[in-house]
Amino acid sequence: MTMQPKIAVAMSGGVDSSVAAALLKEQGYEVIGITLILTNENRPVLTRAGETASALDDARRVCDILGISHHTADLREEFSVKVIQPFLRQYGAGLTPNPCIFCNRHIKFGKLRNIAAGLGCQRMATGHYARILTDESGQNRLARAVDQKKDQSYMLYQLTQEAIDHIHLPLGHYSKPQVRELAAKFSLPVAQKRESQEICFIPDDDYYAFIKAHNPACLKPGEILHESGQVLGHHQGVPLYTIGQRKGLGIAYSEPLFVKALDAENHRVIVGEADSVFSRELTAQEVNWINGLPPESLLKVTAKIRYGHQGSPAAVTLLPCGRVSVRFDAPVRAVTPGQSVVFYAGDIVLGGGIIC
Repeated sequence: MTMQPKIAVAMSGGVDSSVAAALLKEQGYEVIGITLILTNENRPVLTRAGETASALDDARRVCDILGISHHTADLREEFSVKVIQPFLRQYGAGLTPNPCIFCNRHIKFGKLRNIAAGLGCQRMATGHYARILTDESGQNRLARAVDQKKDQSYMLYQLTQEAIDHIHLPLGHYSKPQVRELAAKFSLPVAQKRESQEICFIPDDDYYAFIKAHNPACLKPGEILHESGQVLGHHQGVPLYTIGQRKGLGIAYSEPLFVKALDAENHRVIVGEADSVFSRELTAQEVNWINGLPPESLLKVTAKIRYGHQGSPAAVTLLPCGRVSVRFDAPVRAVTPGQSVVFYAGDIVLGGGIIC
């Protein structure tokens, strides 16, 4: 077998990254594993007791079984500056950010790529469910995973063309059950390890405790108002709510109400009936076009407004200062400032931006 280039795999200790490493080794790559240290164990609010050690131990065990070297990268400072602090600022401003997107851009495919290069790796890989496809012109394109239920291409829209040309996403053609079967085939101890649905730096998915510990100033009581102006109740902090939320409002009304808007400046949560949370248009900023070139004219796309959104047909129009206007063919539910809107042409990811 011809030896492929040296490649680094970002190994979290979970089944996905472990199988990615095993597949690449099977394909003939010289594989090394790198586990990121992103939180400070001396500050319990950032991680459960022993969680970091457990993930690290699992990654080391997998590397031992695969016969590949294992490294760690302490990126706690960079992670705090690039991911945690922006998350806290945005939540305090009444936005609903997606920190995984910024981690992918700045940490996994940013800082980690540089570390991998320093270890002699020409390429790097992760366990994301997405694909890199080569088009007729020979250009690499970021695309949805075959398993639409697990597709994570939405999380990767901020990547550049240069980054895509140097990464591998080995799991893009597999479903989760198939990945677990492969883990068992490779005799990996993480084959049945439960995957976390939580943000990695928020213990027990307790947003209130995390925000209270790190940005308590933004948790100011205020009014819950019907969109007509009627005061229906009170809350303990705007960051504890999100657009489209129905449960947990603590108010009584003649019909179901949903969060329509968050007014962080005046400490108000605005609610309305179901129809009020549908929109036909949005504006996005900090737009990234993966190939580096914005469209020259009106662009017809499928636009996803959150990770779990299936996508809706829309037209994208360029605005000044790197912003875009997005008009949907039909109203979409719960357009949420701070989340990302990502543009697709079929399965290909064109780019996206932050909803503002």
